[in-house]
Amino acid sequence: MTTNDNARRISALIQQHQADIGADWITNLESLAFRSDGAAQEQLRRHCRQLLALLPEATLNGGFDSIEGRAWDEVRDQLTEISGQRAKQGSTPSETATFVFSLKQSLFTSLRQSLAAEPELLAEALWNVSALLDKLGLFTIEVFQRSRDQIIVRQQQELLELSTPVVKLWTDILALPLIGTLDSARTQVVMESLLEKIVETGAAIAIIDITGVPTVDTLVAQHLMKTIAAARLMGADCIISGIRPQIAQTIVHLGVNLDDVVTKATLADAFIVALARVGSTISRKA
Repeated sequence: MTTNDNARRISALIQQHQADIGADWITNLESLAFRSDGAAQEQLRRHCRQLLALLPEATLNGGFDSIEGRAWDEVRDQLTEISGQRAKQGSTPSETATFVFSLKQSLFTSLRQSLAAEPELLAEALWNVSALLDKLGLFTIEVFQRSRDQIIVRQQQELLELSTPVVKLWTDILALPLIGTLDSARTQVVMESLLEKIVETGAAIAIIDITGVPTVDTLVAQHLMKTIAAARLMGADCIISGIRPQIAQTIVHLGVNLDDVVTKATLADAFIVALARVGSTISRKA
């Protein structure tokens, strides 16, 4: 029997016994405690039915040699969707791979029952189906990994944005408290957040508070100066607060020129300077 004939025969068998194969596949997955709550189990059953419904036609038209052809487009799209959802839900690569690989047992059982009288065809069918599901499983893992990497990058970006809040302290006065290391990626986020807020509020003063920055080296100083220069281009002056004694000594030792930048030891001191610059004062009630 040729490869095409074998593909047609297996396709027909999957189509004919699709309900039994699907039920057995779902039972096997649920026995592994693959998903626990009701909503997750219903999603699992739906994914099994959807993928199994696509296999007969893909096998018939695409064969077993490769899953890259157009005949496998819908199967790849379905696996991509499933992998992406599992990555968002916090599934492991092992769980995602098991979803596909566990189909082998159910398909093998059906093939053995249907082809028991044709041992040579059975052996070839088992080999072809095994190789096919291996390809589909590996594809699923690759897509899962890409999806998870994208999620991690997005979460890192969101954390960067959350760690650099720009706060409006007063009319025309903004504050940007920095906590942690200031590297190139974070500097870009700091610049974008500050400039967007300057445009939004029309602020004239921006206080950059570095109390929470553990160390200031040449690179951190350069990043600060870039941020200050960008703010000035938008029409806002910057004041640096949080200059601790050790940071002051480091800046002097590094030879960083802050002559044209106002620096203060505390945010409160910087706020007082900023108020004076915008012509505002705060008085305490008697």
